[in-house]
This record gives sequence, structure tokens and C-alpha cells, in this order.
Amino acid sequence: MSNLRELTKDSHMAAERSPFVKVLFSGHINPKLYAIYLKNQYSMYDILETCAMPHGLFDGLPEIRRAPAIQEDFLELWGTDVEKQPPVLPVVHDYAQYISSIKDNPYRLMAHIYVRHMGDLSGGQMISKRIPGSGRYYQFDGEPQKIKEAIRAKLDDGMAEEARVCFSYAKRVFDEMMEIAKQYE
Repeated sequence: MSNLRELTKDSHMAAERSPFVKVLFSGHINPKLYAIYLKNQYSMYDILETCAMPHGLFDGLPEIRRAPAIQEDFLELWGTDVEKQPPVLPVVHDYAQYISSIKDNPYRLMAHIYVRHMGDLSGGQMISKRIPGSGRYYQFDGEPQKIKEAIRAKLDDGMAEEARVCFSYAKRVFDEMMEIAKQYE
């Protein structure tokens, strides 16, 4: 059994304490602001999932892919107005470059799946009750506890350093989103 959760606790808490997380949990997030968040999350999940699939990292876990659901949520809230696209956060470009640089390393990619997808199965379930729209992002086809166990079976403690890298990117998303949130106060 992996101690990854304990080994990354400080990084997890740092991301979790970001002011934008409070906005997500408030139950009063502006739908357009949440759509901007979704668009940026979609871009990050899409590159991660695209790079992970050829390595079979979703084998036995098909229900955890989030990018399609995030895209559906975004379109529901933003609409199809291609003339006015939401801003792309600088962290999204950096994350895409980073994931591309490790795309041939399934071990490191799995650490990112752990941080992102396990978070959606845990804290994401609480966020889902407070956000605008259908919240497909946080809806899983399988039983969350079984999905978590299947993810845990693919983890080991050596992934802690890479998981911390992913948490640092998550924190940057929250920090950069907080700057945008000021426009929606």
C-alpha cells in the first residue's frame, strides 16, 4: 500500500488552501468565471489523458477520463460563441510543455493522474454540489471507492516527487484564476 497521500500532504494542503478554492466552495461562483476555469482545466486534462492512454494507464479505469466531461460542462456554461473565447492561463502552456516532456514516462504521468483524478473523486465531490451547471466533470460512471482503489493499485511511494510537481501546477491554476476572479466580484 502506497503512502503517497501522506508523502504529499503539505503540497496538497498548499493547493487546497488557495483563495480560489474558497470561491469554488462558496456556492456563488459566477458561471462565466467557472467556465473559464473549466476551459483551462480541460486543456490540462486533455494533454495528460492523451499522453497517458498509449501507455495503458487508463486500462481498467475507463470511467476516470475527465476531459470529455469537462468540455461538456464548459460548453453548457460558455455556449458556442467562438468569437469570444475565455483566456488561457499561462500555467496551461507551461503544463502542456511539461507533460509533453514526460510523455514517454508512464510512471511520472501516473503521479499526475493520481493528483488530478483522485482529487476529482474526493474533494471534487464536495465542489460538485456548489458549482453552476450540470457538473459532469465530477460525475463518474463507476463507484468512486472502487475507482480510488483501482488508482491506488497503480501507485507507489516513489511517485511522491512527481505528485508534488502536479500539486504545484494545480496551485498555480488556482492563483491565476484568482486574478481573473477579481474581475467578477
